[in-house]
Amino acid sequence: MNSTRDFWTIIFLVSALSVGQVKSQNLLTKLMQKHPERFEQVFAEPEKFQVQVRYTRIDRKRNNDPHFTTFDYGVDPNQYFYPASTVKLAVVALALERLNKLGIDKYTPMLTGADRPSQTVVLADSSSESGLPSVGHYAKKILMVSDNDAFNRLYEFLGQEAINDSLKAKGYSNTRITHRLSIALSAEENRYTNPVTFKMDGKVLWDQPGAYSQKTYWAPEPIYQGKGHLDGEDRVSMEPFDFSQKNYFPIAEQHQLLRALYFPLSVPESQRFQLSDDDYTFLYRYMSQFPVETSFPKTYTDDYYDGFSKFLLFGATKTRLPRHIRLFNKSGGAYGYLLDNAYVADFEKGIEFMVTAVIYCNQNEIIGDGVYEYDSIGLPFLANLGKTIFEYELERKRKMRPDLDRFEVEYDK
Repeated sequence: MNSTRDFWTIIFLVSALSVGQVKSQNLLTKLMQKHPERFEQVFAEPEKFQVQVRYTRIDRKRNNDPHFTTFDYGVDPNQYFYPASTVKLAVVALALERLNKLGIDKYTPMLTGADRPSQTVVLADSSSESGLPSVGHYAKKILMVSDNDAFNRLYEFLGQEAINDSLKAKGYSNTRITHRLSIALSAEENRYTNPVTFKMDGKVLWDQPGAYSQKTYWAPEPIYQGKGHLDGEDRVSMEPFDFSQKNYFPIAEQHQLLRALYFPLSVPESQRFQLSDDDYTFLYRYMSQFPVETSFPKTYTDDYYDGFSKFLLFGATKTRLPRHIRLFNKSGGAYGYLLDNAYVADFEKGIEFMVTAVIYCNQNEIIGDGVYEYDSIGLPFLANLGKTIFEYELERKRKMRPDLDRFEVEYDK
């Protein structure tokens, strides 16, 4: 890059090429142009960092009905990225929906069995108030600190086929959720899920046998990323890694999920999750609650700082975060991809907006070696992106101050 002019020319060209039919693309570019010190490192090499951003501005009408204006930067459903823990939010919503259909309370003990050598039994959970596992407690751990084992249990409760077919029916046509997390199982083995029993006071409320997905949800063609990867023996193989059997959750569909959960009446009925008012309050509470505000698990007050999973705006800072600004979010990071999907609300200033973003931080292009620039590039970028949009929201005029009472929930403590 030879000059500031060249830098912004690159940004504009990459932005324009990524737009397609989106007419509102230029706002994000203009906002970043105001702060070259925040974004120059990333956008000097846009192809390397593979940034995708979707931002929705929300304006309220007199009756508090929201009006949405969406702006994209680099959003491309054909540009694969690994979605890491962001897939967990969809599975939590589906699990709550399934409980409603079964007529089972979210805190009913859920006992996980095993009928294959690769599967594990879970009959207790010492981190919960009751000492027993439940969908509700698993969901809390997922939403606050992105617990992988908790996700795996909900994946097993739902089953691979039900997860993917349910999401497709709601309009998530490009999303694939095909495997457990942090467990080295084959793609075939992930088609099998454990038997599950809901039991209260000695009475079985629902007994679900182990399942096998009769369908495959993998990508039809190989998806190669990187220039090398760690093989099964933890040796570097200088061949690209194939992500075709891995999860995928494109930016547009992550953003769609956020809108469906926070503004359900604004999406077609077919795209809504069948959740109760208590379910929505539950989601809003634990997506925004800081670990220190949590009663169970008690260890969260010692092991996790406020910004542990708050990437946009806060960049996972370890300092105490303000309580009047809340990120209702699900973040993630793996294989060099760093993401956040958030509804942001400032209850003092009456500000709200939605942002979904991903950045690739893998300069050596080796997949799976754990050498990623999350701290030096990814988290500062997401923090600066959130800060830049927040500053814009502070300055822009609104006809109506939003009534955010729906999202101002009580926390555990």
